[in-house]
Amino acid sequence: MRAFIFDANFIMVYICVYFDVEAFRYRKLSNGVKIQDIVKGEGIEAHEGDLVEVNYVCRRSNGYFVHSTVDQFSGESRPVKLPLDDAEIIQGLKDVLVGMKVGGKRRALIPPEVGYVSENLKPIPDEFGPRRSLLSHAKEPLIFEVQLLKVL
Repeated sequence: MRAFIFDANFIMVYICVYFDVEAFRYRKLSNGVKIQDIVKGEGIEAHEGDLVEVNYVCRRSNGYFVHSTVDQFSGESRPVKLPLDDAEIIQGLKDVLVGMKVGGKRRALIPPEVGYVSENLKPIPDEFGPRRSLLSHAKEPLIFEVQLLKVL
């Protein structure tokens, strides 16, 4: 059995060349939300107070699926309209959407302190099972992947 010893710089160069390094970058907001831009949009930018239409996938931090506006089998989408204000939407998701441009996609890790602190905050699935799953895990971080479709 042979053991290969690589220099750490060689490994970093290999990773940078082989993978798209930009895909691993994220920024952390002061409230703990971590945001990764997957696709930069080129349309209208969303601002606080706007009404936006989005598709999203929500997962628990361990990767378990909670809810999505896109059917994973048919690809059919049921976008939701969300107001970008603290009274109606979870703060962490609002922070993710503000500054996005139409066509953009982001992945975000949202800590519970800026997540579902109230059962009345959007987005909430219409179906009982996903709603129950989401609210029963409200005290743990959630991962949202969002695509901004329209600024209304």
